[in-house]
Amino acid sequence: MSGMGNMVDAFRMHIMQTKELGTCPVRQIGGCSFLYMRISNVYIVIVVSSNANVACAFKFVVEAVALFKSYFGGAFDEDAIRNNFVLIYELLDEIMDFGYPQNLSPEILKLYITQEGVRSPFSSKASDKPVPNATLQVTGAVGWRREGLMYKKNEVFLDIVESVNLLMSSKGSVLRCDVTGKILMKCFLSGMPDLKLGLNDKIGLEKEAQLKSRPTKSGKTIELDDVTFHQCVNLTRFNSEKTVSFVPPDGEFELMKYRITEGVNLPFRVLPTIKELGRTRMEINVKVKSVFGAKMFALGVVVKVPVPKQTAKTSFQTTSGKAKYNASIDSLVWKIRKFPGQTEATMSAEVELISTMGEKKSWNRPPIQMEFQVPMFTASGLRVRFLKVWEKSGYNTVEWVRYITRAGSYEIRC
Repeated sequence: MSGMGNMVDAFRMHIMQTKELGTCPVRQIGGCSFLYMRISNVYIVIVVSSNANVACAFKFVVEAVALFKSYFGGAFDEDAIRNNFVLIYELLDEIMDFGYPQNLSPEILKLYITQEGVRSPFSSKASDKPVPNATLQVTGAVGWRREGLMYKKNEVFLDIVESVNLLMSSKGSVLRCDVTGKILMKCFLSGMPDLKLGLNDKIGLEKEAQLKSRPTKSGKTIELDDVTFHQCVNLTRFNSEKTVSFVPPDGEFELMKYRITEGVNLPFRVLPTIKELGRTRMEINVKVKSVFGAKMFALGVVVKVPVPKQTAKTSFQTTSGKAKYNASIDSLVWKIRKFPGQTEATMSAEVELISTMGEKKSWNRPPIQMEFQVPMFTASGLRVRFLKVWEKSGYNTVEWVRYITRAGSYEIRC
């Protein structure tokens, strides 16, 4: 124990004396590496004497802090640690064995470490504890779901949420474009269901055709980049069959994240014309076209058109929506509550400027920015082909699928 105490002192002195070195999270002191994070007023330090996996160590720290917070009512600071010393030792005994991380799931650990933490007076009230039945979770492969769940109505809600990012030149050519997406799920299913999700991604469809020895059907296929999955997804089956198979956690979770860089369907095209008429007047004309299907519509469309700081007076004409000048962001803000597909809207504005004395600095025209959301549309073209639920008791399920595309950074140079 004296050796451990000396290490703590060495780390503390080193951190205090080397603040000017910045916040590098790994420090070498003597023959040991100190991996540390500072959370509120607490340093969490892992000491290793061999060549350890640093990413794994930091992931362990993050998960451990989340676990402690769930026991302490959301707080993790010096007071929470002082008040929960015994509980922390009990948890540490379960989450690390001989230097190897073990189960860090709060839901499972609460099934058999039932002692409540001393909670901060400001924390939310303790949630009801599930019925202790921990054997399967501790020893089995499904650590994120407990046994014995029962629902009167078995339902699955699946949302595909995408953000489309665009930088377009004033001539209308795409300089940068990508889509970041996530599949969010809410599962209210009894028992231990096995789910299988089929998407119209190119690799998955090709693999399916190969396994079934028949050609792929024609239709839009997309290439997914940078896919990451929730821990419940069976990666072995994904690698061999390219299907997303999983036993879902109960309730709400993020099943997967992805990115698309090819074949993006842009929901809107923007055609701006800005004329500077001498030093004191500008004419602005912005045409916005919706490119998605005629039966769809966008909600909360906002077009922000930058104007010079010395704007004094503005007047507008719009074919739909309302426009006004917002001096705090030096922009004309045009809002359209509901924008149908395959239509166009125009805003014309006259801007009067204060004539400034002396040398006029040229105005560097920041890009036009857009905000919107389009229900039942995906900029990537991603579609759910099927969602199958299998459970040994053979109950029927109701599946709900929704799509929504939002503006990420959607900018048009002018």
